[in-house]
Amino acid sequence: MPMLERLGLDLPLIQAPMAGTSTPLLAAEVSNAGALGSIALGASNAADARVAIDELRARTTRPFNLNLFVHQAPVADPEREAGWLDWLRSLFVEFGVEPPAALQSPYASLAEDAELLALVVEAAPAVASFHFGLPDAEAVSALHERGVLLLATATNLAEARAIEAAGLDGIIAQGIEAGGHRGMFDPAATDPQLGTVALTRLLVRETGLPVIAAGGIMDGAGIAAALDLGAAAAQLGTAFVACPESAADESYRAALMGPGAYETTLTQLVSGRPARALANRFTALSAQVGERRPPDYPIAYDAGKALNAAAKAKGEHGFGAHWAGQGAPLARAMPAAQLVATLSAELHAARR
Repeated sequence: MPMLERLGLDLPLIQAPMAGTSTPLLAAEVSNAGALGSIALGASNAADARVAIDELRARTTRPFNLNLFVHQAPVADPEREAGWLDWLRSLFVEFGVEPPAALQSPYASLAEDAELLALVVEAAPAVASFHFGLPDAEAVSALHERGVLLLATATNLAEARAIEAAGLDGIIAQGIEAGGHRGMFDPAATDPQLGTVALTRLLVRETGLPVIAAGGIMDGAGIAAALDLGAAAAQLGTAFVACPESAADESYRAALMGPGAYETTLTQLVSGRPARALANRFTALSAQVGERRPPDYPIAYDAGKALNAAAKAKGEHGFGAHWAGQGAPLARAMPAAQLVATLSAELHAARR
């Protein structure tokens, strides 16, 4: 059965999960409007995830997606981490604080969190999606037994083939234009940095699974273009950041509507993994980093979050993780349900 029919969607649209920015309210409004709303659980423990799922269920009876991180476990390196903090020290001092004495991993991979996996199996959402890698065969089987449709992000053909071989149901083709973290299985591997158009078409031709195009898509014309490439649906994230239901703070919203939107950039400095963000003081540090390597993801995020907190306390908002794709200048601030309706109207107009 085609994916849209199986999920009962009115529109071939998935709202991207966006850890830290998506909310149960945003996901519910999108789902209630006929698309597929999503919440990200990758940065949550099981207790917090249960609260979010319960809130989402209280707001909608429509299908929704739970997104999970399956990243490689970070390798602690106290010397490297201390060197990273020492490099950032002058910035912490600028905002009147000392850097953390040491860094910790702020959250675990699904591969290490049996309690979170058990919760998702128990919750049995219509869709579960995976970023940074794949769950093991036992997890795939357990979720399929509960009737969950499984998707995973691919940035290249090899990852897509691994998704297909693992028995999942669809592939999210994440082009280089996409905001937030690259879904690469191995961040140390060579990244061909395929754009959304090339990647989507490649995966449509070379795999037998439905493909969801993601990256730089901001309006109905973009969704139509993805469908013309053979995609079953499009996933939009940055388009929903400006919605009042998102968790983006005022500085994030202002940055999205500012000049930095025209200069999104890939950076590893914030979290330790490549991610596309609005240009700001944090991303500008790339010019000074030299041969230094940040600690492994997500240990480096511990430093990034601490620096942002120190800066915000002094009124400086240039160190936030303001993730956004290359389509950021096309963002529109409107309620999520209105945005879904607008995207639907634009899609129909583009396909007439």
